[in-house]
Amino acid sequence: MKLPCSLLGSLWCLLLLGVGSLLLLVHLQRLTDSVLQQNPGVPVLKAPGWPEEKVLAAAGHTRHVPAGLSRVSPPVLHLCSDPLLKRPITKRHRKLLLKSALSGAEEALRQRRTQEFRHRLLNYVCSRYQPVRGERWVTLQQMSRIYVEDRYRLLYCEVPKAGCSNWKRVLMVLGGKARSTQDIPHDAVHYTNQLRRLDSYDRAGIAQRLRSYTKVLFAREPLERLVSAFRDKFESPNSYYHPVFGRAIISRYRANATGFALRTGAGVTFREFVQYLLDAERPVGMDIHWERVGQLCSPCLIPYGFIGRFESLREDADFLLRSIGAPDNLTFPDFKDRNPLAERTSSSIARTYFSQLNGTERQKVFEFYYRDYLLFGYPKPFPDLL
Repeated sequence: MKLPCSLLGSLWCLLLLGVGSLLLLVHLQRLTDSVLQQNPGVPVLKAPGWPEEKVLAAAGHTRHVPAGLSRVSPPVLHLCSDPLLKRPITKRHRKLLLKSALSGAEEALRQRRTQEFRHRLLNYVCSRYQPVRGERWVTLQQMSRIYVEDRYRLLYCEVPKAGCSNWKRVLMVLGGKARSTQDIPHDAVHYTNQLRRLDSYDRAGIAQRLRSYTKVLFAREPLERLVSAFRDKFESPNSYYHPVFGRAIISRYRANATGFALRTGAGVTFREFVQYLLDAERPVGMDIHWERVGQLCSPCLIPYGFIGRFESLREDADFLLRSIGAPDNLTFPDFKDRNPLAERTSSSIARTYFSQLNGTERQKVFEFYYRDYLLFGYPKPFPDLL
């Protein structure tokens, strides 16, 4: 029986179609195997390189390009063996970036409000307790406490035991005298005279800088600062404070002092130190390490644009550095290069020292620093104080 020609033609077409499909499938399999051998791993999109090349070219940077190839290639898709390399920005990544930007804006707003509060408080206390009567002038002694950084138009009032060593390091880096704060040892900070003080300028230079520069002051809880100064100068070997202050204090306030103590000035107790501090007829004068901040920096006379606190030193300082346009890689250091093994003076350590005094003595020390407490908004350190 013969099959109709139409049926034979259909079978022949189906046979050809099957053979062609088989050949196509084999070819595609070989192609897939070849690609996977060259690029094993998870296939992802690789970010095209041409925008990066354009940025580098705009910045004046070049890369070596083999002869015959175009430097700027069009964007192409690749299979990438590492799915973490140059992954496209995801929705989650965009949210994180947005959150970071909002966090920075919120921090800037919080800092501005903090500064506004500190300035309002300072102005109120100054107007109430030190009203301006007639014209007043800044003295050379007051200007001698202020360091000048001309590049970034900054005036910094030095307050010892409130981060001043690290602030001097920052000023040296801003002024181009060092590349990094880590490169500056303690002696270079204090004894090389690389920073100019405001009193070293002529009258016109002083007036111009006071009028147009950002003026900066950092305060610290007064009794903590006092304890920090005592620990630093009298509890560790010191070739200046022991013979100059220690000998005078021991001679005046210690009964039956030994010859060694009178000769060296070593071993001053905290109570003896407080007796000296409160004595109207001190056997030796005041020192900047425990002088009141209101006396050192004259905040009721000099309009400081930025008032920081030691308790938030790093946070306040970094905000200020960003505000004046300091390099992004410059942040406030956290060195403790004198007595680095000793624990930093904290509120609990300060309370331990003041527990050696009776209530009357604590009250008198508080009254000695009372104006600093008011000017900078610190609360009473002990509940029994009046």
